[in-house]
Amino acid sequence: MHPNVAAVQEALDSAGALAGGDAPSRVRLLPDAVTTAVAAAAALGVEVGQIANSLIFMADGGPLLVLTSGAHRVDTAKVAALVGTAELKRATADFVREHTGQPIGGVAPLAHPKPLRTLVDTSLEQYDEVWAGGGIAHAVFPTTYAELIRITSGAPAEVA
Repeated sequence: MHPNVAAVQEALDSAGALAGGDAPSRVRLLPDAVTTAVAAAAALGVEVGQIANSLIFMADGGPLLVLTSGAHRVDTAKVAALVGTAELKRATADFVREHTGQPIGGVAPLAHPKPLRTLVDTSLEQYDEVWAGGGIAHAVFPTTYAELIRITSGAPAEVA
């Protein structure tokens, strides 16, 4: 098992993360990389909106994780206003890896070297099940909107 996947599964287990109901959340390895919400949804047979994209932004130089529905694009001006930052921009690949330990296209919402300030797209609440990245582009895990908020200590927010 890839070390990033093992770290994500360990973080899920430590948090007691659930996939829905009483079932524990387990990282699933897919045969092909799924670096976009469309690819992940197709591989899983779910709606694009059920994919929780983990996007890292630079907010006044520090990391901000935005978990957004795959059906939306983040409105950076809205998010900047929400978090009270003067400058919000997409992070570079090196910045993402530095703050998450994971590559772009496979970033999980947890198992980072340090906790990240996190916003969770309120539009994910409409789905009974959502899927998030598992630390590499071939890994995902099922969870719920409420669990995403709980396991990330994220703040619900309209980000689109």
